[in-house]
Amino acid sequence: MQTAKIDLLETYLSLYINHFEVLNHMDTKDSPYVILDVRNAPSAVKKDQIKGALAIPAKDLPSKVNELNKEKTYVVYDWTSGTILGKQALLILLKAGFKAYELGGALEGWKGMKLPIETLNE
Repeated sequence: MQTAKIDLLETYLSLYINHFEVLNHMDTKDSPYVILDVRNAPSAVKKDQIKGALAIPAKDLPSKVNELNKEKTYVVYDWTSGTILGKQALLILLKAGFKAYELGGALEGWKGMKLPIETLNE
């Protein structure tokens, strides 16, 4: 039973990437990561996003997945880690054969650590 719990937890944790891994590559020209803001809300509601993120709402991702570069690793995030949009987007990307992770802590954690964000225009 203990082994099954450990295996489940290792699988669960393998779906996430930490902030610092993404941050370390954020300003490099050939970063392996593309950050996807998958929140289903207009910019007037969102107000800001992680610096350099590409906004593709989770509801639109299935129709946009063919426009994405399979050479990149996608890092998806939602408002908080307790919501499911990030997980839904991650599932879409993984099923389509992409390398992808959900950002640990989501936008809430990123902003809580005062990491780079940018204001969205209304």
